Amino acid sequence: MSKSIHHKFFFPHAPEVVWKYLTKAELISQWLMENDFKPIVGHQFRFTNKPAPAIGFDGIVYCTVLEVIPFKKLTYSWKCGPGNGEITVDSIVMWTLHEKDNGTELLLENSGFKEANFMIYSAMNEGWQKHIGKIAEQINASKHGTTNA
Repeated sequence: MSKSIHHKFFFPHAPEVVWKYLTKAELISQWLMENDFKPIVGHQFRFTNKPAPAIGFDGIVYCTVLEVIPFKKLTYSWKCGPGNGEITVDSIVMWTLHEKDNGTELLLENSGFKEANFMIYSAMNEGWQKHIGKIAEQINASKHGTTNA
């Protein structure tokens, strides 16, 4: 049996604005991790961060873009592990955007965690919440001319 992470966020901005923060590598690096993302189905990319050996994470996430529906949906694989080519987390990240109440409702589903992934599941559940909050900070900063967005 696998577990999934589900989060819902609201941004008082159009889906096109939120979409940029999910699909532009330089903006993703401001709120999540360094990356070489491109919103092209089949594109293989990596997120890189500091290793966290205590939870079995070597600092590299291997991903492949699975689905792109501009301003509506983005899906990619998310694979990581303790290093030496060992993958212990093989999950899917799906972002869905809905125009709502003069803004955007953003849904995140990160699915496919196995029971053995409990520590990384817990860390990612909290991490997604924290990191996605940074998108709002980045959007607000860009509207006030303090970022490169």
